[in-house]
Amino acid sequence: MSLTASGVRADRGAARLDSAERARAAAHALADRFASGAAERDAQRRLPHEQIDELSASGLLAVTVPDRFGGPDLAPSVVADVTRILAAADPNIAQIPHSHFVYLNLLRLAASEELARKHFDAVLRGGRVANAQSERGGTTIADISTTLVADGPGRFRLDGEKFYATGSLFADTLAVLARHDADEHLDGGEYVAFIPADAPGVELVDDWDALGQKTTGSGTVRLRGVAVDVADLVARAPAVSRPTGYGAFAQLLHVAIDVGIARGALDTAAEFARTSARPWFEAGVERAVEDPLLVQRFGELGVDLITAEATLDAAGRAVDRATGFAPYETATADGAGHDAHADAVADASIAVAAAKVVADRVATGIASALFEVGGTRSAAGGTGLDRFWRNARTHTLHDPVRWKLQHIGRKVLRAENPPVHGVI
Repeated sequence: MSLTASGVRADRGAARLDSAERARAAAHALADRFASGAAERDAQRRLPHEQIDELSASGLLAVTVPDRFGGPDLAPSVVADVTRILAAADPNIAQIPHSHFVYLNLLRLAASEELARKHFDAVLRGGRVANAQSERGGTTIADISTTLVADGPGRFRLDGEKFYATGSLFADTLAVLARHDADEHLDGGEYVAFIPADAPGVELVDDWDALGQKTTGSGTVRLRGVAVDVADLVARAPAVSRPTGYGAFAQLLHVAIDVGIARGALDTAAEFARTSARPWFEAGVERAVEDPLLVQRFGELGVDLITAEATLDAAGRAVDRATGFAPYETATADGAGHDAHADAVADASIAVAAAKVVADRVATGIASALFEVGGTRSAAGGTGLDRFWRNARTHTLHDPVRWKLQHIGRKVLRAENPPVHGVI
C-alpha cells in the first residue's frame, strides 16, 4: 500500500457510520467475528492485524471525526458502547484504538486547523493513530524525558524511549508526548508530535510480555533523531489544564473495556455451566443449571454486571453533557460563582471515576468467579478461561481506583471538584 506524506495508508478505505445505531450494529457484527478466535490469539500471542484492518474498514475508527471535517461526530457515550461491545469479544482489540480516539480528541481540542484536517482526512480513509506517551523512567508517570530540540527554523529533533505504547504496531501515525525547553523557536512545555509510524529514526519493538492483554501491541517505541516539523506539534496544555472533558473521555473508554471484560466473562461462565459443569451431589439435581445455589450465585454476578453497565451508561451521558453532545445547565455562573461548564466537566469526571471503581471490582470479581461457578473442569489446561481474569487484572491496573475514591470522597465530603490534569 502506498503512503501519503503524513504516513497514512491512502488506499485502505473505510465505510461511513453516520449514526449511533449504525455504529453499534457494526460493533456487534465485528464482535461476533472477533470472539471466535480470541482464545486462540491469546494462547498463541498472535497479533490481530487482520482484525484491526477489519475495524478500520468498518468505519468505527472514524466515528469521532468532527462534522466540520466530514465525519460522523458521534458522542463519547457511543464510542464507549462500541468499546464495551468489542471488549466483551476480545478486550485486546478493544484497547488497541483507545489512544486513537484520545488523540483524535486532542486534535479536536488543541490542534491547528491544518493539522486537524490532515489527520481527520486520513482517519476517514482508514488511518490509525497510536500513542507513544508513557515512559519507564522518572519518579511518576507524569515525568517525561523524551525531548524536542530545535533543529533549524520550524524543525525539531525528537529523542527518547516510550513504553506501554498500545497499538503502535498497528498504527500509521504515532502521537508522541515530549517536553521542550523554551527557546527562541518555541515556548517551553509538553507537546504531542504527530509523526509517521515508519519515519526514519522510529523503532517499534514488540516486547510486551504482560500476563494479560497480550496482543495489544503495547511495547516499546524508540526515537532517535526523528525529524519533526513545527506544524505537526500540538501543545498538550490547552486540553489538560482547563475543563475540556479530555480526561473524562479517555477514562470512560478504559471503563468500557473493563465492563466489556465482565460481560464476556459472565456470558462464558454461563455457557460453561450449561454445557460442561456438573452439579454438586447434595443438590439432588441432574444438571448444574438446576442447582439452586449455582442459580443464586449467577444472580449475584448478574446484579454486579448490571450495576457496572448502568454506571458506565450514566458516566457516558455525563461525558456527553460535559463535551457538548447533550445539554446541561447553560448559565455561565450561579450565585456562588460556579461556572456551569466547569461543573459539568467535574461531574463527568466524578461519574467516570465512580464507574471505574465499580468496573474494577466487577471485572476482576466475575472473571475470578468464573472458576467458582464452572468447577474444577474450568481450571483445566487448554480451556483458555483464565484469559478473562488475566485481561481484567492487567487492564484495571491502568489507573489506581484508590485515587478515584479520593476524588469522589472529596467531592461528597467537601464539595471539591476533582483536579484538571487529563487523567480523571
